[in-house]
Amino acid sequence: YTPRCVLYSKKKKAKSPINSGHGLRLDFVVLQISKKDFDGFKKLFHRFLQVKGPSIDWAKISRPPEDSIQPYERIRAKGLPEDIAAALNRLVVVKLNGGLGTSMGCKGPKSLISVRNENTFLDLTVKQIEHLNKTYDTNVPLVLMNSFNTDEDTKKILQKYTHHRVQIHTFNQSRYPRINKESLLPIAKSMGADGEGEAWYPPGHGDIYARKEYIFVSNIDNLGATVDLFILQHLMSQPQDKRCEFIMEVTDKTRADVKGGTLIEYEERLRLLEIAQVPKAHVDEFKSVTKFKIFNTNNLWISLPAIKRVHDANALDLEIIVNPKTLDGGLNVIQLETAVGAAIKSFKNALGVNVPRSRFLPVKTTSDLLLVMSNLYSLDAGSLTMSKKREFPTTPHVKLGSSFTKVQEYLRRFENIPDMLELDHLTVSGDVTFGKNVSLKGTVIIIANHGDRIDIPAGAMLENKIVSGNLRILDH
Repeated sequence: YTPRCVLYSKKKKAKSPINSGHGLRLDFVVLQISKKDFDGFKKLFHRFLQVKGPSIDWAKISRPPEDSIQPYERIRAKGLPEDIAAALNRLVVVKLNGGLGTSMGCKGPKSLISVRNENTFLDLTVKQIEHLNKTYDTNVPLVLMNSFNTDEDTKKILQKYTHHRVQIHTFNQSRYPRINKESLLPIAKSMGADGEGEAWYPPGHGDIYARKEYIFVSNIDNLGATVDLFILQHLMSQPQDKRCEFIMEVTDKTRADVKGGTLIEYEERLRLLEIAQVPKAHVDEFKSVTKFKIFNTNNLWISLPAIKRVHDANALDLEIIVNPKTLDGGLNVIQLETAVGAAIKSFKNALGVNVPRSRFLPVKTTSDLLLVMSNLYSLDAGSLTMSKKREFPTTPHVKLGSSFTKVQEYLRRFENIPDMLELDHLTVSGDVTFGKNVSLKGTVIIIANHGDRIDIPAGAMLENKIVSGNLRILDH
């Protein structure tokens, strides 16, 4: 399986000068940033200035009532819709497609990185929805929420899906200026993003509601986020006056997920609590897997009429997430963001559904990529499922070192992907390469110290082994 990085080069346009004064008084010499984006940022910035300290009073937090988070097994027990096609025809699939592949050393949209059998994230998504449309003779459209970082390159690639049985639509996330952490002034010198990419950012995904009957929203890099007919049936089968307007899929937290947002009860409403909202004195408590046992997968099912009602009433008051960053030049900036899941408090009969871990399969790093490329998973109609040959359903813990961070370097180090069906834990550090048909079982730790190199020979079987030192295998 060979992923590829899609590398793009863009011609720089001449910058247009713009004057920036104090606060938010910017003169629009060039309207490359829309008035709607500017007004949205202005509103968010004023709210940010008015908020003092954490937006959450920790003393008011309590665990959600038991009936507000349903186990998936209970939802599944209700069965499939009587008319699956009719249910699917009322659904829109929205994928959040704003991210770049920079964390894995790729330029261009992350959704265009190949992850399995030359299929990109976008390819797999299209295949999943096309399979539904062909199987049930339906018309489930795919809507991509792009950012200014990904819109142009994504639209170029969409031509390849012209003859697929999926209607694909796109719309653009907003573009907001980053703010100097000290002066609280925008760091952009002009209103155009060209040549000043670091000065702008897409402000989270809380603005998806402002653009578009049920929608299923998820991150495009979560390969477990497929359309679930049992959850869809639960939504559709309720009486109109008791219909659930918002479902958030959550799953059990492990020590790898301690920073993930969780559901709480706050002022008698179900709310999403993100780590950025937690007072410093309570961060360790928030990370506890005993007190907060679940986290948000960002797989969301939302009623579109309810979105319109909430939006028209201007009742979508999403909490501001202040995200500090340091740019390449060392400048400290802040991004004001909102999260799509935070809207749960604004909807009637909102519900959390505790789903199996298999519905949360994000690919953020090459360690994640190794898992989804391996024989741990089977690929069918664009969906990845755990191989039936694996005796236990847990996913191995894989930690690849800095030599594997970039996709192209990672690929160079594997002649092919090892057999990982019986693997529990893999740690690789330093200059390490893998020959063909390697098998990894149990706990395997491979450490090449600085200046050393380890070549795992073709056909090797490592079971519960620690490998260190220097092992070179050269062609004769």
